[in-house]
Amino acid sequence: MPERTSYDVIIVGGGHNGLVAAAYLARAGRTVLVLERLGHTGGAAVSTRAFAGIDARLSRYSYLVSLLPPKIVQDLGLRFAVRKRTVSSYTPADRAGRPTGLLVGGGPARTRAAFEALTGTDREYEAWERFYGMTSRVAERVFPTLTEPLPSRAELRARIDDEDAWQALFERPIGETIEKTFADDLVRGVVLTDGLIGTFASAHDETLRQNRCFLYHVIGGGTGDWDVPLGGMGALTDALARAARQAGAEIATGHEVTGLATDGTTAEVTCAQGTFAARHVLVNASPEALAGLLGQPRPEPAEGAQLKVNMLLTRLPRLRDTSVDPREAFSGTFHVAEGYEQLETAYQQAAAGELPAAPPSEIYCHSLTDPSILAPGLVRQGYQTLTLFGLHTPARLFAGDNDAQRERLLRATVEQLDAHLAEPLADCLAHDADGRPCIEAKTPLDLERDLRLPGGNIFHGDLSFPYADGREDDTPAARWGVATGHANVLLCGAGAPRGGGVSGIPGHNAAMALLAD
Repeated sequence: MPERTSYDVIIVGGGHNGLVAAAYLARAGRTVLVLERLGHTGGAAVSTRAFAGIDARLSRYSYLVSLLPPKIVQDLGLRFAVRKRTVSSYTPADRAGRPTGLLVGGGPARTRAAFEALTGTDREYEAWERFYGMTSRVAERVFPTLTEPLPSRAELRARIDDEDAWQALFERPIGETIEKTFADDLVRGVVLTDGLIGTFASAHDETLRQNRCFLYHVIGGGTGDWDVPLGGMGALTDALARAARQAGAEIATGHEVTGLATDGTTAEVTCAQGTFAARHVLVNASPEALAGLLGQPRPEPAEGAQLKVNMLLTRLPRLRDTSVDPREAFSGTFHVAEGYEQLETAYQQAAAGELPAAPPSEIYCHSLTDPSILAPGLVRQGYQTLTLFGLHTPARLFAGDNDAQRERLLRATVEQLDAHLAEPLADCLAHDADGRPCIEAKTPLDLERDLRLPGGNIFHGDLSFPYADGREDDTPAARWGVATGHANVLLCGAGAPRGGGVSGIPGHNAAMALLAD
């Protein structure tokens, strides 16, 4: 139970953003209480022994780290590290009836050779280098702004100082740039996937939600790299919880907040264990959940659109493309059914209310980069994890019969992977203590049930461009992008501008806004 009934700050939700905010505020001398619904902290950034009797700690919901600023790790003295993957991606393909693929990684010479072998020329490789040179320059300029007060649109445009890049990423659908830059369908698809992770959109969607998702995926760390968390995602949230507690914050798990009342100066937070008062409340939950706590009408959630699958294998499967070692192919992002036209077809089928016939997905093997998530005995026997993230599977497709649709989608997704394997995936799956195959799948509705993600949306809603829209007031909360309409209630979760993903950025920004007030 909490030690007091009144605090300077109460934080609703003990996910990684709430823990970041708690650590910063407690270090600044504020009395802080974190109230978490579940029996543990971490939210979606947790490590779990998902399979009975198997000592394998999988990052169950979120997998990789890109947007977590080193500044937060250094400020809070976190004992946490990431490791870079040696291969960026591998995409299998059939050309003229011959199994082949595109390996991006292993150095420029090897990557160039892979492009030439796939396409017959070096044109696509040169275009690739120019395109990602542009995104790297944008990343270097934009990423530092994420832990600063929100720039205006004009300020960010001036900071990028590249009108062609601005038009490509911020003004026109990303599909236009991809089609103008690349000729090969497979290469186009590999580029587009960064705009579709958890985002249901066409390459030419006029809302530009695919552009916002693409930008989010290529600016992390100022490099766009997506790294493996050593020890799994739980290692990060455990480090954050330690930092918060060591600074003096209280963390109460098993405390589900059911109500929030505020007059703009003081607030009361209610849960089954009692009512607690605070000067400020930070909400590490979705804007939809915040409305419910305040007794206001809930906005329509922006539905999620992904399938998450966790697997444990006794060995990595052999590939039909024998020119690539499976340990290389699966250590980066392994793209399945993600050609450009395949992605558009899958989108159109899902938009029409059907499961995609060839579900696109991407896979990677955490344990190749970080074997510490497996017990030593499993490592010696050659066991590996596989994590799959499926695209274009909006929540609406599961509304009628979630269980049946999950099974259909999982079967179709595995079939697409099997088409590129020299042996069925099922032959490589480990079995748990009860004899069941070590594979679990989560639809958007499962994520909504397990984690309270509105509509199963992993970003709590549509991502936003990282600039102010010009309608904000001049309060610290507005300047930092965490205002809610109530002066002493701030949003510190993924639904805040510059939120989404495992970043800690909304938690940092909410703490900075409160300390500046």
